[in-house]
Amino acid sequence: MFGRNAKSEIDSLIGIAARIEGDLCFSGGLRIDGEVHGNVLASEGPDSVLIVSEHARIEGEVRCANLVVNGYIAGSVHSTELLELQPKGRIHGDVHYKLLEMHGGALVTGKLTHQPAGEPVFHLAEAARAEA
Repeated sequence: MFGRNAKSEIDSLIGIAARIEGDLCFSGGLRIDGEVHGNVLASEGPDSVLIVSEHARIEGEVRCANLVVNGYIAGSVHSTELLELQPKGRIHGDVHYKLLEMHGGALVTGKLTHQPAGEPVFHLAEAARAEA
């Protein structure tokens, strides 16, 4: 997937019993099996990978390059490269994507917006300034 070995994609893991309160910023690959109550933001660039497992629950905005969702996200989603919605994936919020792969059974409750190539990509510093 994404031209990288599946084993080397994940640099960090949020375990199934973990619950994070607050924003989570990461670079590289992150797999979430637990809960995050806050925004999940990847550093800028096309190499970030976020995997939201079928057990995961995120309540907040998600921004990254490559995103695989098989769990639940309540909030807007911004994927600057590829968004893959797997069969148990649920997103309740608006979705902005460049490329979309949606499996049967996946559900999006919100607006789907295609981001054509050449549009400005998300910068983590801009999000921090917007929140201040």
